[in-house]
Amino acid sequence: MQHVSTLRRWQRQVRRDRWLYLMLLPGVIYFLIYKYLPMWGVVISFQNYSPGLGLFQSEWVGLKHFERLFSEPTFWMLFRNTILLSVYQLIFFFPIPIVLALMLNELTQQAFKRFVQTVIYIPHFVSWVVIAGISYLFLTPEGGFVNELLGLLGQDKVNFLMSTEWFRTLQVTQVIWKEAGWGTIIFLAALAGVDTQLYEAARIDGANRWRQLWHITLPALRSTIVILFILRMGDIMEQGVEHILLLLNAVNREVGEVFDTYVYTVGLLQGNFSYSAAVGLFKSLVGLILVVAANYLAKKSGEEGVF
Repeated sequence: MQHVSTLRRWQRQVRRDRWLYLMLLPGVIYFLIYKYLPMWGVVISFQNYSPGLGLFQSEWVGLKHFERLFSEPTFWMLFRNTILLSVYQLIFFFPIPIVLALMLNELTQQAFKRFVQTVIYIPHFVSWVVIAGISYLFLTPEGGFVNELLGLLGQDKVNFLMSTEWFRTLQVTQVIWKEAGWGTIIFLAALAGVDTQLYEAARIDGANRWRQLWHITLPALRSTIVILFILRMGDIMEQGVEHILLLLNAVNREVGEVFDTYVYTVGLLQGNFSYSAAVGLFKSLVGLILVVAANYLAKKSGEEGVF
């Protein structure tokens, strides 16, 4: 009887909120088709997959591809490059949207604020190909603006695009320029929910703008920062194949090759589908471990976490 009562109550809730469920349906279908259904493809990591034989008839080889990955002489190079780029982005890129959101929140002229937001949002919609082209025009030794300026200052020209020393700086700088403005959206939304009476009470108590920022604004952003940091840890092995490929060349490959470009090379160009799937599964497992660990530490420190 209790089961029947629960079922009827659930049916009443569905009928009552049927339009909300209908609005939810396209998103659910999208995730089922493009996110969850492709997860079955991880089985090819344990096979010598052949497109002609399919998933169910390809030969099973167990952990052979993972053993090959960990024994490859390039594994530690790929791991080092991927982790270093992610750490640099955490240190230099992750705080910038927070700082930009705090600065925008202090603007009182709404027209100017919207103009600034539009300007810093635009790079997000620019293709990495265009950004790489702009970087080439600015940094190339043959007539590039930066090298021409160095020449006017009496300095030697620097081949930034072919340099192993400048590769990571260039990559992180491009990420900051393209995505920092777009990253402010979530933080501005969180700031919009702060009760203005808190600021009024702080001003009455004599708190200046810095005190208000430190004791009201930043605490209001803390949970959002923690959640985004946890989610960022899940992408620590992801660098974006398109961006890195546009920066790679024969000279800087030693510091620029990452797992994403390696998967592209061995998987799509060389046709080693099973091996590249094993590399992708390894990346996902590392990301999962880091998310769980970061979420655990966040809860231990008194935050809600993601789950």
